[in-house]
Amino acid sequence: MILNIIKKTSAAFLLMALATPAMGQDLIARQAPIDKKMRAVDSIAIQRLFQQEQIQQQFEDLEDPAAELYPDWEDSGINLYGNVQLPKDYQIDLRGFCMPTSNRIVTSNYGYRKRFRRQHKGIDINAYPGDTIRAAFDGKVRVVREVADAGGYGNLIVVRHANGLETYYAHLSKHLVTENELVKAGEVIGLGGSTGRSTGPHLHFEVRYMGKPFDAERIFDFPNGQLRDTSFTLKKHYFNIYSHFGQSDKESSQTTERVVHIIRSGDTLGAIARKYHTTVTRLCSLNGISANKMLRLGQRIVVR
Repeated sequence: MILNIIKKTSAAFLLMALATPAMGQDLIARQAPIDKKMRAVDSIAIQRLFQQEQIQQQFEDLEDPAAELYPDWEDSGINLYGNVQLPKDYQIDLRGFCMPTSNRIVTSNYGYRKRFRRQHKGIDINAYPGDTIRAAFDGKVRVVREVADAGGYGNLIVVRHANGLETYYAHLSKHLVTENELVKAGEVIGLGGSTGRSTGPHLHFEVRYMGKPFDAERIFDFPNGQLRDTSFTLKKHYFNIYSHFGQSDKESSQTTERVVHIIRSGDTLGAIARKYHTTVTRLCSLNGISANKMLRLGQRIVVR
C-alpha cells in the first residue's frame, strides 16, 4: 500500500512539472546539487567594508581641513607636531560626535596636578575593565601602541578626525582597531582597562589640535553626555595647562602670562612674595593653600 502511495505521489509531481514548465524548472533548480567550490558570503564583513569605503569617500570628497593643517600622515610616533605654528583662532565643526564611553563621571580634570607635580593633559572618565570605548568622531586611526611603547598611556589609540582634532584613548585593556583603519563615530575601538601609569580602571581621554592638548570639557559636557555646541572656536590661549573650562576668556588669556616659581631650599611664602612684588594672601589665593602651608622642594607655586 505504501508503495502505491509513493508511486501516485511521484506521478502527480511529474504531471505538475509537465503541465507547468516554470514550476517544474523551479523544482529542478531547488534539487540541483550544491557546488562545493562556492563559499558563504560574510555579510558583516561586506557591510564593514562598505562603511570603510564610505568614510574613505568622506575623507577624499570633503574639504578636509586636517589635510591642510598637518604636515603629513605620521604613525611612527605618538606626537610629532610639537613645533608647528598654531593659528590664533580656529573654528571647529563638532557635528557627528559620540561620547567615548557611556560612563559620565569625570574622576580627574585637565590641568596641573599639584599632588603629583605634573601636568594632566586629559580628562579621566570612570570606566570599568572591559567597558566599550568608542571613537568620538569619524576618523582614521593614526597610532595604536602597546604598554611598552606608550609609556604612562598604557595601551593607547590615537584617532585623527577630518575636523582637525585628534583624540587619545589611554589605559585600555585591549585594542580593537589597527593603524590606518577608518572608523565611524560611535564605533567600538577598544576596551577599558588600567594599563600604564594608572591607579585604577578608567579612560584617559585627550583632545589635541596640531599635537597641542586642551581641556576636553570645553567641547564635551560629560555629565550630560552631549556637546556644549556643534561649533567651537579654539583659541591659542586654551593650550595653556592652567586654562580650563569655566574660565572667562580674560581669565584664560591671563594664564599665558602666568609665572610659576619652583620651590628651592630656604624658600618661604613671604620671601617668594617679596621676590615677585606680590603678597602672601595673593599667593595663597592663586594656589589654593593656607599661609602656614609647608612648602616642598620642587613644588610649583603660581606667583601671578
